[in-house]
Amino acid sequence: METASHTSLHDMNPTGRFSDRANDYAAFRPDYPAPAWDAVLEGLDRVRLTIADVGAGTGISTVQLADAVTGQSRVLAVEPNDAMRRAIPAHRRIEPVNATAEKLPVERGSLDLIVCAQAFHWFVPEPTLAEFARVLRPSGRVALLWNERDDSDPLTATYGAAIRAASGNHPAEKRADHFTFLRDSGLFVGYRVRVFPHAQRLPGVRGLIGRAASASYVPASGPEREAMERTLAEAARHHADERGDVVLRYETIVHVAERR
Repeated sequence: METASHTSLHDMNPTGRFSDRANDYAAFRPDYPAPAWDAVLEGLDRVRLTIADVGAGTGISTVQLADAVTGQSRVLAVEPNDAMRRAIPAHRRIEPVNATAEKLPVERGSLDLIVCAQAFHWFVPEPTLAEFARVLRPSGRVALLWNERDDSDPLTATYGAAIRAASGNHPAEKRADHFTFLRDSGLFVGYRVRVFPHAQRLPGVRGLIGRAASASYVPASGPEREAMERTLAEAARHHADERGDVVLRYETIVHVAERR
């Protein structure tokens, strides 16, 4: 199991580490609330955008983006992990691309918008932002999104504590300051942040364990995994509604800036 002594997430095999998590990721990761996408796209012409969803994973954010635009707009789903990329649903506006954030296979000044949803903390920040500045058109936009757990909710707090215990307080649990690279890079202007409440309904014990298993830093087996599953099973029994479902609460945080 990885330990918290490692702090640079981009040194922790970000390309390969999700290969055995694609199914759980697609099934149990939360999406993003509609007002968050409105904030990302505010002021843009949704009819003719060229967008890159960088670190697209299994396409949760990509599909939402593709559904939020119209006309001739298209979304490049940039994802270097083969298993994750293969899980991206077919969509007439989506083009899967095998590439990394630090080296995008597109021409200079060819993109209107770059989105990183639950992904930017895995990239090497400085070369990534330099690459974003290269491929964006003048005044092109970068939007970084994270679903951060709302620990004021008892079930969500219990879930978070179980994840931290199982992963040995993995540094991916402490990614909240990665937005500062965008804010302070000098390559982008007009930095602003918006926060939106969000909720994810899951099917009881199976859903909570599946949601936990989608995190690449949660052990796949062993005593830490067993203890986590016991905690989550008890939490699900305590917090389930009449249908047996549970709800995790989030704050979706959107960081936006434009190319200088």
